[in-house]
Amino acid sequence: MLYRIVLALRHFSYDKGLKKVRHASVPTVCVGNITVGGTGKTPHTEMILGKLLESDNWACRHIAVLSRGYKRRSKGFQLVPRDGSALLYGDEPAQMAHKFPSVTVAVDKNRIRGCKKLTETGTQEKGADVIVLDDAFQYRKLAATVSIVLVDYSHPVNKDHLLPWGRLRDLPSRLRKADAVILTKCPPYLDEGEKTQWRIRLGLKAEQPLFFSSVSYAAAEPVFPEADPHYIYARRLVLVTGIANDAPLRSHLSDTYKIIRRMEFGDHHRYTRGDMHKLASAIRENPTACLMTTEKDAQRMRDVKKVDDKLKLRLFYMPVNR
Repeated sequence: MLYRIVLALRHFSYDKGLKKVRHASVPTVCVGNITVGGTGKTPHTEMILGKLLESDNWACRHIAVLSRGYKRRSKGFQLVPRDGSALLYGDEPAQMAHKFPSVTVAVDKNRIRGCKKLTETGTQEKGADVIVLDDAFQYRKLAATVSIVLVDYSHPVNKDHLLPWGRLRDLPSRLRKADAVILTKCPPYLDEGEKTQWRIRLGLKAEQPLFFSSVSYAAAEPVFPEADPHYIYARRLVLVTGIANDAPLRSHLSDTYKIIRRMEFGDHHRYTRGDMHKLASAIRENPTACLMTTEKDAQRMRDVKKVDDKLKLRLFYMPVNR
């Protein structure tokens, strides 16, 4: 109840103009949620980047991404290089910088300062024409041009509770403030009746667009260049994850592999040499198995120094299709 009151008072202050709200000098697209992790912000941010790069209006413009850079060791505003490490910049910004070389990726806890620097020509050759804000729906100091909020199909907000008893970090009513809502990780097919029911459950306004997305995966790729692709065709698999919800990945892999062992770490887990030794022990115990992880985990694993050569041979990740 106390958390609910604090959130309500905070939003009231911004909604009524008691606290100042600023706007960036260029269009901004916010991709966020009201729960703690697991809704698929990074794949959807990458999907939006892909759509912008494919469009006639934005393909030749300067596109930028601004993220907080969760659990990074660097401070303040930082431009993320294409080979930037997850340790310094966060796993998600490092992943996007690697996958989108033509997009400027930056991190800054202060989103107002970050947007200002991204639009300045002194920070880079050309200022940003549009900025995608990763996980900024709760950053009320900055009003995005368009706010897109994600809701996990398997964890509907209408059946959840605020922290610490549930996964909600914001009031469910805040969904009505979004310019669009995406129900993520849906089954491949939803009929129109179920789609209508979801709109009612989420309490959306009639004019709010509601979209539905499903997770699909591309072919497995090596975490390290030394990997032997023959291991991808193994029938047995050790699954290693450090994300909020690995259920979609497990479901996908179980169609091809027998998952003989799961090694779970916390969301955004920072891998250590000790962790990599545990993975090396797992392949010694299962000499015919492949080791599979997620794209974000792969980004963090590359920061570990002196990884066992045999582990490098058998470690792969599953990229999410945009």
